[in-house]
Formats: sequence, structure tokens, C-alpha cells
Amino acid sequence: MPFWAYMLRCADGTYYVGHSDDIERRFAQHQTGSMRGYTSSRRPVELVWSEVFEEREQAKAAELRVKDWSRAKKEALIAGDADRLLRFSKPPSERNTAGLADARQAPSLRSGKRVWKLPPPPRAERGALSSEARSHTPGVSPPPAIVLVRPQLAENIGKAARAMLNFGLTDLRLVSPRDGWPNPDAGPAAAGADEVISGARVFDTVAEAVADRAHVFATTVRRRGVVKPVVDAAQAAHAMRSETGGSAVLFGPERAGLETDDVALARTILTVPVNPEFGSLNLAPAVILVAYEWSKGAALAQPPKTELAPPAPHDELEGLVQQIDAALDNAGFYFPPDKVQTTKRAVRSILTKPGWNTHEVRTMRGIVAALVNPRPKSS
Repeated sequence: MPFWAYMLRCADGTYYVGHSDDIERRFAQHQTGSMRGYTSSRRPVELVWSEVFEEREQAKAAELRVKDWSRAKKEALIAGDADRLLRFSKPPSERNTAGLADARQAPSLRSGKRVWKLPPPPRAERGALSSEARSHTPGVSPPPAIVLVRPQLAENIGKAARAMLNFGLTDLRLVSPRDGWPNPDAGPAAAGADEVISGARVFDTVAEAVADRAHVFATTVRRRGVVKPVVDAAQAAHAMRSETGGSAVLFGPERAGLETDDVALARTILTVPVNPEFGSLNLAPAVILVAYEWSKGAALAQPPKTELAPPAPHDELEGLVQQIDAALDNAGFYFPPDKVQTTKRAVRSILTKPGWNTHEVRTMRGIVAALVNPRPKSS
């Protein structure tokens, strides 16, 4: 079964990279906007590059590599210019010496009938912010970037990605993840948040990860000797939505949280009230707190509201009360005699509290009728 890695050029000039086992169906989903995510608000889209592979993992690996490339390198791939592709794969100091002879000697990545090298990205390019990452509508602040600083477990990265997508966030940035990236252990924990996982970018330093953002929040319950404004999650969310320039939220490693130097890079400390005797939060719940507060100002889908039936008219409810009263009296429930009125009042109070609608009243009356006059069980 064939699998494709592909690249789309969006209406705003940015590029989207993905993979699929049915490229025609997937492209149609992007074109119609039925596939939610990056391309749905950037249509129409144009298929500008694709490669076919024998295994899904090969296609996914190609997607992840191309996704992290610079704009110039992506356009060299689209043009099929092996010389330019190799040149942009080298460090800037070596680019002028890159020639066609080097391109012919480069090892290959087999793709269908065509053999073409997808060069490994140099270290300096891994976290380079592409032009599409830097661009957003002037005057409108983009959704915040979630920056996981030196995360230790891939499962926690996956859970954080799931929490992000639950509340409409997709920009995940990783600073020196302990076990490297990509990491297959993140996928199952993400539980379907593939667009966040596949779009995650890796950076060597916190400064590089937040270079394109004007407002940086450091999540911590301790001040760590750094004097900065302190806000809670709701106040931070308001600032993220109202202030232009974009924002990023730093989350520290699972064991000890952000270091003082990490916090020093932020403009504001973001904290929440927690038990002073047990103040550490797991990574994913911490992301949820911030993402949920931000989502309150976003147009996210919510479960449809169902109109409740109005309470039943009093005469219908009174019929139920009288029916139950008679059944209880017949069963000898009202005892002793001097407590009859008090007990009846208590029963009436219980029955009138719920605000039953007409259907519920009828159901209750059917229950009482069945208890008073049970039908013979069928054999």
C-alpha cells in the first residue's frame, strides 16, 4: 500500500506539510476545509510537492523532516533543484562551496521510481523559525505558543499536545527534549492530536524558542529570586488575547520546573493558587489550566445546548402527590397517628422540590401505579 508525504502552498503563501495513504482524498479535504487545522482558514491550497513511499513510517519521517525546513529549502524541493537543496542544507559558512558534484555524491532516500536525497537538517536549522511562523494578521494576536523546556518524558509531551488541541492551540515548541525528537512514545499519549505532534519544533535554547514572541510568561509557583509581575491564568489569558505581538508560555521540566535563568527570560510570571504543602503540577494539567483560560475567548465548538422542558403545571404535580399519598396510606406508611401530618408534609416537600416536567410526572405516576397494582410476570 503506498503512502505519500506532501506539501501544500496556502493562499497566504505559507506551506503545509503532511502525509496520507490517500493523497487525492486528503487534498480534497484540505481544499473544502473539511479537514480542520492549519489549512482550513488558508484556502484555496495548491499541491506543490509529493513523494510516494512503501511504508507509512517512511512517509511520516519525510513529513517531519520537510516540515522543519526553511522556506527557501522547501521552495528548492518544490523546484526540484538538487543543487540549491543541498546548499540550503549546509551551514551558512559552507553554502558558497556547495556544488552539483556534492549533490551527486549525497546518499539517497528512495521514493517511488525517483531517488532523491532529503538531507538531514544541520543543528542550527532545527529550531529556525520559518517565515510562516513569524507571520500573522497585523493587529491580531496569534494563539499563544506552548514551550516545553527540557521535557523529560515523551508521554508527557504527547499529553500536553492533547491538552493543547482540546482548547484550540497547535503551536508546540520543545527546548532540548531529554530523549530527542521526534519520539514514538509521544504519539499514543497524544490520543489523536497528531497535527500538534507533527508540527512541534525543536530549539536549542529558550531564547530561540520565543524569539518571535513579544510576551513571554513563565509558569512557576516559586519566584526564584526574580522580580517580575505576577498574574494568574485568567489574567494571562486576557493579556494573550488583547496584546499584539504574540505570546509564549514556558513550562519547565517535570522534575524541578523552570530554572532561574529560564524565568529571567520572561516578562511575566504566571502562577495559580495551589496547596503550599504540595505545589507541583504534572506537565499536561499545567498546560490545560493555561489553555482552558485562553480558550474562553476563542470561538471553539461547544456541546449543543438542549432546552429543558418546563416544570409541569401544579395540577399535574398535585395529582402525583395525591396518588403517592393514597398508596402510602394504603400501605400503612403513615405511622404513628400523631406524626401523620408531619410525615405527609415531608413527602409533599420531597415531591415538589425537583421541578419535574410533565413527562417526568407521568413516569412517576406510572411507577406508583405499577407498585400498587403489579402486573403478573410473564413466564
